[in-house]
Amino acid sequence: MLFQHVAIAGLAHVDAPRRLSSAEINARLKPTLDRLGIRTDVLGDIAGIHARRLWDEGVQASDAATLAGVKALADAGIDPARVGLLVSTSVSRDYLEPSTASIVSGNLQMPDTCQNFDVANACLAFINGMDIAARMIERGEIEYALIVDGETADLAYDKTLARMLADDITEAQFRSELATLTLGSGAAGMVMARAELAPGAPRYRGGVTRAATQWNHLCRGNLDRMVTDTRMLLIEGVKLAEKTFAAAKLALGWAVEEMDEFVIHQVSQVHTAAFAKAIGIDPRKILTIFGEYGNIGPASVPIVLSKLREMGRLKKGDRVALLGIGSGLNCSMAEVVW
Repeated sequence: MLFQHVAIAGLAHVDAPRRLSSAEINARLKPTLDRLGIRTDVLGDIAGIHARRLWDEGVQASDAATLAGVKALADAGIDPARVGLLVSTSVSRDYLEPSTASIVSGNLQMPDTCQNFDVANACLAFINGMDIAARMIERGEIEYALIVDGETADLAYDKTLARMLADDITEAQFRSELATLTLGSGAAGMVMARAELAPGAPRYRGGVTRAATQWNHLCRGNLDRMVTDTRMLLIEGVKLAEKTFAAAKLALGWAVEEMDEFVIHQVSQVHTAAFAKAIGIDPRKILTIFGEYGNIGPASVPIVLSKLREMGRLKKGDRVALLGIGSGLNCSMAEVVW
């Protein structure tokens, strides 16, 4: 769907404070690596992830999302009482119920007229949340929406590292859980608005989505564990991305050389390089953060967009492609005109 009246009024990210290097992880896992004869630095040399960020002890997904929400609302310069929708898009969550969105809403003291709910779709959820909010804004149902995401990888690291140090873990089991150690923590928030309420703000044009759900078994995770077929996930993910990009070219009038920035969901250097090669993207148009921050799930795309703005790399009129893919498999691509 294409939108005529939707803008991005506020944008913010929060980096988790604790740095955990891949060198520290490899040192901790040395007994298992030696026993299994694994000498390649898979995390650093192959995935290109040299560090990731973790929160301080006790920080929940809702806490991180709240921090980002406060910053996004301040960036938009609006009273929370005007927000008609709050969507939490985190993979991480405090509880099965209530929703993380309800906790964030309570933390932010949102009005009783603000509808709130979670959207879960693996690493694609933030873009899905933007699309849901944009449809409600376009129809005139609400004036403002707040989309937030807070990812906490601490539990997954604690449990996964403990399993990997078990004396009986096999090489196949070790490799199937290795992708868990590429995850990172962080938070992002975005305020979307009726365009006339945010003159001069970046415009959200819309996007397209494609699915290949026959591959839903390639990556399955809980809060404390993720098992991934990394080879097939890469192969089928790139195929789906190519199909989705072809749809975006038709729906949004995209030509690779005409886009100014590509904000790609950050998994690893292998995935990013394969993605760029398949679509023909100039790597200079891709800001990569996975090397220092890891894979921050659905928060990755808005965090990169926020960092691009912070760096002064976005100019008025720039066409920015948002490219997201998530386990399932699902893929969405959308455009923001800065």
